[in-house]
Amino acid sequence: MKKIATILIANRGEIARRIIRTCHRLGIRSVAVYSEADRHMPFVREADTALYLGAAPASDSYLDGEKILQAAKRSGADAIHPGYGFLSENAAFARSCAEEDLIFIGPNPEAIEAMGSKSKAKALMEAQGVPVIPGYRGADQSAERLLTEAEAIGYPVLLKASAGGGGKGMRIVRQPGELPEALEGARREAAKSFGDEELILEKYFPSARHIEFQIFGDRHGNAIHLLERECSLQRRYQKVVEESPSPVLSAETRARMGHDAVRAARALQYDNAGTVEFIYTPQGEYYFLEVNTRLQVEHPVTEAITGLDLVAWQIQVAEGKPLPLEQDDIRADGYAIECRLYAEDARNDFLPVTGTVHHWRAPELEGLRFDSAVESGTAIGIHYDPMIAKIIAHGSDRREAIRRMRYALDRLECLGLTTNLPFLQRLLDEPEVREGQYDTKYIGRMPGLDTLYDYPDQAYHQAAVGLTLFRWNQRKNGSPLPALPPGWRNNYDQPQEEEYRIVDSDWLVRYRYLGEGRFACTINDRRMDVRLLDAGDGRLRFELDGLQLDIRIVEADDWYFLHLPGTGQLIAQALPRFPLADTEGPAGGYQSPMPGEIVKVLVEPGMRVKSGDSLLILSSMKMENTIAAAEDGTVQEVYVEEGQHVEAGYLMLKMNSHEE
Repeated sequence: MKKIATILIANRGEIARRIIRTCHRLGIRSVAVYSEADRHMPFVREADTALYLGAAPASDSYLDGEKILQAAKRSGADAIHPGYGFLSENAAFARSCAEEDLIFIGPNPEAIEAMGSKSKAKALMEAQGVPVIPGYRGADQSAERLLTEAEAIGYPVLLKASAGGGGKGMRIVRQPGELPEALEGARREAAKSFGDEELILEKYFPSARHIEFQIFGDRHGNAIHLLERECSLQRRYQKVVEESPSPVLSAETRARMGHDAVRAARALQYDNAGTVEFIYTPQGEYYFLEVNTRLQVEHPVTEAITGLDLVAWQIQVAEGKPLPLEQDDIRADGYAIECRLYAEDARNDFLPVTGTVHHWRAPELEGLRFDSAVESGTAIGIHYDPMIAKIIAHGSDRREAIRRMRYALDRLECLGLTTNLPFLQRLLDEPEVREGQYDTKYIGRMPGLDTLYDYPDQAYHQAAVGLTLFRWNQRKNGSPLPALPPGWRNNYDQPQEEEYRIVDSDWLVRYRYLGEGRFACTINDRRMDVRLLDAGDGRLRFELDGLQLDIRIVEADDWYFLHLPGTGQLIAQALPRFPLADTEGPAGGYQSPMPGEIVKVLVEPGMRVKSGDSLLILSSMKMENTIAAAEDGTVQEVYVEEGQHVEAGYLMLKMNSHEE
């Protein structure tokens, strides 16, 4: 049994901060490693020691095992905690740690290796009597063999990276003609994400739920589960909301699934934290999906209902100690739910975005926990996952936990870029979600995502008046003649005007300053009595027709980011008094919808394409996006090449329409 005094955290962002907190609580020295892009991130500063790894791409930093081992030796670390992603499920790296006399805080390499291949994992579970999904996981990876097996399984089928997870290398194939292109894309993504392009085929269930069990084992032969997590609210096969307990499992089914999860752990001689994932059908049947041989992103949900520190358990087990509790000791206290806050645009197919979190303020409420990667001033780039933070709410029952979460989302201030916060607010208001009646396809069926910002006119009036007061106060504080009110003019009878584009709609504010902080404002035909009460440091407090409002406003690059109480986030621009002529992209031009890297160019000048044909593939934040032709035409020019990094709005290619 070896006591751990120093842990190097081979990860970044919120999970690095999470591990550092436990290290501090246990009196263990923490060592962070960081890439060029992360030099100023909060986790680097919070660790006891931090060492530079290399350039921003993960292959040059967080995925370079040799650099991490050298950093561990240099820092005097006893152990390495891999977090999740990156090297957390890399059996070779776990073995390298042992060879360097470093403790790998995770399961033994043999368990990682066994579960690293989905095909081998399913074969092992089948041998243990755990139900598995019908499918093909053979060594023959030819397109012909996969086509034959897909026909035998019956469409639709699911292509999955054998070595992967998190939706990478995954494609739904609904008919034979879709298989060749799906194979190419899945193999490429699998090779890029996991260094292994092997695929498996599974029967695809159009309606099912995703339920996982947290398992834990030690080196003394003990294995238990720490209850389940419901993870069915997903987009692009990645989880957005998790909760526990599952709202649909009966006590009997929960016991059977938990028993099978522990059976899987024992078969692997599992000796740390892991997760056994199942698919659960509307008929009440369940099938083994995979074992994630690491801590999960959503582990705080389990911590909330059990009161346990899973990272502390990981460390204790890695030191050789037995599990602190037995199965009968594990009880759920109340209910917990977690929402993942992403830098992404839900109105644009959840595409990731980049930018800077100019202002971050999390509300402090009972039963609420924030695991955040950011603080005010943190930049979100293209190189890593776009998750900003996790919000975890705990209550005595499901209704209280959701109510507490909804209240927290309304009061979270994350300003400076587009996030999925308005989407999370809408999602938790959906009747099916409130009732727990959803499946893994629910988000894809949600109507009206283009109306996420369809707030009542009153909210837009509050935002427009708030912006007017904010800008008025800026001019007042910057005026060379402080005795004169801002915007003073000699034709007093005419009101001043400010016009704003807030999200997608334009609002004209006419106002007159009456002195002593009082204003008379008009929007459309609505007259409002306004009084500015306090302003400073981006916060504005004012009274609008007797209603007091406290608004946060951040200005960045000619944009205004607002947080309104009871509404949430809004993005606005002040429109010029003398507008310029409208401008638009070149006719037939295809611009990058987000920052990213050109993975593959599929066309060349002179090539004729049909509407829907793939033109090129763009990768951003570990996600591939295929740019397709909007109409029939001929490729005129291609302005990018494979491996090139582009910003959002970059002109990638131009086409001539066949109608021209």
